[in-house]
Amino acid sequence: MKHYEVEILDAKTKDKLCFLDKVEPNATIGEIKSMFHKSHPQWYPARQSIRLDPKGKSLKDEDVLQHLPVGTTATFYFRDLGAQISWVTVFLTEYTGPLVIYLMFYFRVPFIYAPKYDFTTSKHWVVHLACMCHSFHYVKRLLETLFVHRFSHGTMPLRNIFKVMNALPLRLFYGEQQIRLALIIFLFCQIGNFSIHVALRNLRPPGSKTRKIPYPTKNPFTWIFLLVSCPNYTYELGSWLGFTLMTQCLPVAFFTLVGFIQMTVWAKGKHRSYLKEFRDYPPLRSPILPFIL
Repeated sequence: MKHYEVEILDAKTKDKLCFLDKVEPNATIGEIKSMFHKSHPQWYPARQSIRLDPKGKSLKDEDVLQHLPVGTTATFYFRDLGAQISWVTVFLTEYTGPLVIYLMFYFRVPFIYAPKYDFTTSKHWVVHLACMCHSFHYVKRLLETLFVHRFSHGTMPLRNIFKVMNALPLRLFYGEQQIRLALIIFLFCQIGNFSIHVALRNLRPPGSKTRKIPYPTKNPFTWIFLLVSCPNYTYELGSWLGFTLMTQCLPVAFFTLVGFIQMTVWAKGKHRSYLKEFRDYPPLRSPILPFIL
């Protein structure tokens, strides 16, 4: 069985960084990254981008050496992706921030309000209900990150983690029927969002990067898959619409609008990816809103 010689060059300078002798033909790019890491400890596998061309796309960790368009002496190009952080850490940080910031405003901690309001809460009961709903939403997100989600990519660049969300006090008029309706919408969509996350999780076996077309399951909350590619975003939008209706707060409405725009971008990208990857993808599905968007 023939062996390969692998040389790894810097994608920018073309300087030779590493030479690997007698590499097995069934070695994967992930294994080559590990070999490269032994000679350059500062570049652990997660921050390595290995390419066939200096300006080309990164090869996948599961790509096999003998199946790539290279000769017995294979030349690859390396780019440093920078310091990486696990996706679990990313989402834990992203969800803890809004939870803590909102509670700081809810309890009116010092330095945010005037001294006479320190550690006091509003007399409006809907403010307490809104705080419970908001906290429930982000605690749910934290638990899903720990126990439900499976990530196809283990890490992301550390520089991408810095995001900001502000929680604002609630000060408007409320009607009890409106609040009850808003609470029902919020809870319904939270259950729906969780159901979709579980359904997506079950599509991917542990440790796998397999991608499949999601279909409705026996859970009625997943039947929306018949019409929408990303119902997790649909339910997410519904939750924030319910929260906006509950609080009647203009900043919350603005946050919902901005979130809807961002989720639409993500949903359209995911929808295009599905259409490109699966020839038999259901044609009736829309990215986020049935028959509309």
